[in-house]
Order: sequence, then structure tokens, then C-alpha cells
Amino acid sequence: MSVDNRKPLERADRVTIRTVAAHAGVSVAAVSKVMRNAYGVSDSLRAKVTGSIEELGYRPSRAARGLRGRTFTIGLLLVDIRNPFLPEVIAGVNAVLAPGHYQAMIGVGEARMQLETSLIESMIDYKMDGLILVAPRLPSEIITRFAAQIPIVAVGYHDPTADGFDTINADDQRGAEIAVESLLECGYRDIEMLSQLAREGHKVSVVRQREIGYRRAMQRAGFGSSAPITNIPLQSPRREETIRKFLTRSDRPRAIFCWSDIDAIVVMSMAAEMGVRVPEDLAVVGYDNSSTAALGLVNLASIDQSGRELGQTATRTLLSRIEGRSEAMHILQLPSLVTRRSLAG
Repeated sequence: MSVDNRKPLERADRVTIRTVAAHAGVSVAAVSKVMRNAYGVSDSLRAKVTGSIEELGYRPSRAARGLRGRTFTIGLLLVDIRNPFLPEVIAGVNAVLAPGHYQAMIGVGEARMQLETSLIESMIDYKMDGLILVAPRLPSEIITRFAAQIPIVAVGYHDPTADGFDTINADDQRGAEIAVESLLECGYRDIEMLSQLAREGHKVSVVRQREIGYRRAMQRAGFGSSAPITNIPLQSPRREETIRKFLTRSDRPRAIFCWSDIDAIVVMSMAAEMGVRVPEDLAVVGYDNSSTAALGLVNLASIDQSGRELGQTATRTLLSRIEGRSEAMHILQLPSLVTRRSLAG
């Protein structure tokens, strides 16, 4: 007959990390390692400690954590909430944070530098342990100044020379090349890229990187002198007006590569309204492989950069920064093409 030597349950408001350690039959240090998702924690130890935390209803005091130098919260700054790609990034972040009992506090910068700066300053004031910035519009030197105060990882920000913060990206140049190569393999030669207006992004943005990849692939195929790019405003109604004008052009290309599914899906919707058949009259390849792209009525071929994996990698990288790593890391993940009906001729 087994004997349960664990202490009786206590009221949740009296439970401390020492209570959890005694209940689980492990050291306080072991409980701390599990809670911060430290490297080297075994599955059995994690299960034992997590079971005690759940059974005791233990909720760590974030105020007390702050006094000890850690709050177990990170700031997640998003460029926009309208992009259907971002929920996958958030899911990846939360998947890594949850086992360590971290929480993410989300802010939306709306692609405005002043708002981004204000949100980062607020997150620092709230003593968050680190920040993940998704496609920030701030110059690298400003991010570096903030990184001197708090660990920072930037996603969708191509600056491999930064030494004060880390960057996690899909290889956007290669992704654009894959998109063009797929159109060429289907026999298309009249190919154009739909991008954003130059002022909507700077040299480290994913938009500019995808333009570089598009031009490189077109040049390699012998179309370097005829690699046109149509720039689309971000805001309505100019956005829709520009797309409509593009679709009614007498010299409209036979195939297009869109910088993002956001615009590719709008193009396909407006094309259907105007009687332009996809792919019979216009082949379309997007970027992001958003959940909307996979819908049967959309069926958009798209470059998959795995937002969930980007979020997971960024979070693990940030946690290693929080644990004391100081050297910069710049990680590129290889995207791939998901073929759907909008590409087939």
C-alpha cells in the first residue's frame, strides 16, 4: 500500500513557491526552473511540478517577481491586427511561453513610429522581461537604444548587422524567388509584382526584401529589364482604386506575384467582380499562406513562411536573451510554396 506523504492542500492565497516545492517533493530551485521553462528540465519533473501547481491553485505574485528582477511577462508589439498572418505568430509565441508560466501582453503599433515608441516605453516602464517586435517601423538605431534597456527580438525586420538585438525572419528574398520560379515553370512570362508604396516600408522591411528577390529571379530568367512593380497604397479607398486601375489596364500582365495575401485576396475578389478569371486570365501567387488563402472559394497559391514557427523561434530566442545571452543572433527560415488553383493555367 502506497502512502501519500504530500502536505494537505492550503488556501490558494497562502500558497507560495515553497508550498509547491514541498507538495511536489522537489526543491524550490527545481520549481523555479520549471516555471521559467529553463533548459534541461526533464518531462517527469515538469509534470510533477505542474501537477502540484494546478492542484494547489498556485498563482505567482507578479509584483513579487518584479521585486526579484523578473515579472514573467513579455511585450508583443504587432504592426497591425488586420493581417491574417499574425494570429499564427501569436499562437507560436504562446505555445513556447505557456510551459514557463510566462504571459504575453500585446500592443498594436499601427505602423506608426510615434505609437510604436510610446508602446515600447510603456512596456519597459511595466518592467516586462523582454519584447518581441513584429515588423516594427522604427530605425535600427532606435531599436538598439531600447535594447540597451530590455532584451529585444525583432520579427519581419531584416538587419543582420544589428548587434544589440536579435532578428528572426523568413528568407523573404528567397520566398519571392520561389514565387517567380513557380510562375515561370507554369509557362508564364509576362509577370508583374504588386507591392506597397515605397514610403510604407524601409530597406529592412519584408516588402523591400521581397522586391529584391522578385527582381533577382526575373533577371536570372532573362527579364531583368522588364520586371515591373506596381505599388499599392495601404489605406482605402486609394488601395481599391489602384487595384481596379491595374485590373483594367490594356497591358495587364498574365501573372502577378503579390507581396502579401492581404492584397492578393483583394485582387482576386475584385477580379471576380470585374469578370477577370483567375487563373485563366490572371494567375496569382500571394505571400504568407494565411488561413483565408486556403479557403475553397479563394484557393490562393501562396508562399508559406510558417508564422507559428517564426513566433516559436522568436520566443525561444528572447528567452535565451533573458537568461543572459549577449551575442546577437540573426536567424533566417526557408519558406516554401503552397500550390493552389490560382496558379494553375
